[in-house]
Order: sequence, then structure tokens, then C-alpha cells
Amino acid sequence: MHTPLKFGGLVLLGMTMACARADHIGSPPSFSPAMEAPEARAMIEPGLPVVIGNDRPVDAASLWSPARASLLGDRRAVVRGDILTVVIEIDEKAEISNSSDRSRSGSESLSVPGLFGLPQRLNKKLPEGASADELVGLDSQSSSSGDGSVTRKEKLELRIAAAVVDVLPNGVLSISGSQELRVNFELRELLVTGFVRPEDVSRQNEITYDKIASARVSYGGRGQISDVQQPRIGQQVLDAVLPF
Repeated sequence: MHTPLKFGGLVLLGMTMACARADHIGSPPSFSPAMEAPEARAMIEPGLPVVIGNDRPVDAASLWSPARASLLGDRRAVVRGDILTVVIEIDEKAEISNSSDRSRSGSESLSVPGLFGLPQRLNKKLPEGASADELVGLDSQSSSSGDGSVTRKEKLELRIAAAVVDVLPNGVLSISGSQELRVNFELRELLVTGFVRPEDVSRQNEITYDKIASARVSYGGRGQISDVQQPRIGQQVLDAVLPF
């Protein structure tokens, strides 16, 4: 009774995957709506007002005003809706190698050359070539060896503008940024999210990748070339359920 339901679920899943790819059949993939991004909502709804500096009317004409819009003001991102630049420079290489070797050998023997004359009498009744002088003999030997190695190398250099989408109670900034670039029928996507401290933002309003907590970086794309490189939904289901 559950077979039709499972089959219907597979059909529905296949139709969903097909609809997702139908967006760029015969046409380039569509951009994601910019106004639906979390950074856009953060700039539209700035949240509670935060006073930065001493923005008094008398300071508007002064060159030494600490206001953010002044010549010497601090223009780093500190409130919801501000924009900063995320610099991603990853050049990592890891190599792990393990080797193990183990061997063991043993030998056991039991002989009865004389036991009340029984071995001699027994030898007469045994077939030709058999003897009861050495009743039990055991030899064992085992060995095992293993080698394993892992080599990984990653290099990525990117720059992306991100927006402050929230300010946590401890002052840490939650940032989110997205970037899309379409070339012919292939759309490249770059996403970054994480948490940064305001004091880690440089005077150039930039933050490096190694100073972002819970950093999540996604660099990929979608389009006709990506569809060809991905296995079909049926093959993915078989790979997940087949035990061999």
C-alpha cells in the first residue's frame, strides 16, 4: 500500500528538480531578486536609531567634527544597513600520511616418542609413512600493513561587499553578502555570511576572512554547464540506496 505513495513522492521530487532547471532552458538563468536579499532588507529597515559620535548642528560646518559624514569621521560599518568589504584570501595546503606494519609468527608442536609402548604399537597400524611420534604440530603466521595519505590544497582570492544585517547584544555585527555574475548561459554565485567585531574592521572598511566567526562562503553557479556536470536525480537516488 505504501508503494504508490513512494512512487508519487519520487515523481513529485523529479518534477520539482525539473522545474528548477526549466528556468534556464533556452535562456540564461535568472538573477535572484536583489530586494529579497537579507542585506537589502537590513538597509530598508535600519532598526533602532544609534547615535554615532557627537552629531550636533554646530559641528556640521567644522572640519574636526566626529560625525560620520565629516572629513575625519569614522566611516566603518557599525550599524544595521552599513556596507563593508569582505576580503577572502585562502591559500591552504594540508598533507597527512600514515603508515603501519605488523607481523606475528608462532609455532607449537607435541610429540610422544614413548608412552608405555603405545606409539610403537600404533605406528604398526598406521598407513605407510604415518607416525605417532609427533602427534600435534601447529604453525601460525600473520602480517598486516597499511598506508594512508591525504593531500588537500585550496586557493581562493575574492572580494565581495557585504551588509550588516543585525547587531547582536554584545555589539558583534552579523554580516551577509551575495554577488551574481552571468556570462552567457552560466550564472556564477558568491555568498558569504558570518559574525565580525567592529574593532576588526579596518580603516578602509574591510574585513579579512580569518577574522569572521562562523564564516560561511559559497562559490558556485548554475546554468547549462552546471546541469550537464551534475548527475541526474535518478542516478543520485540509486547511489544513495544501492549497497554496492
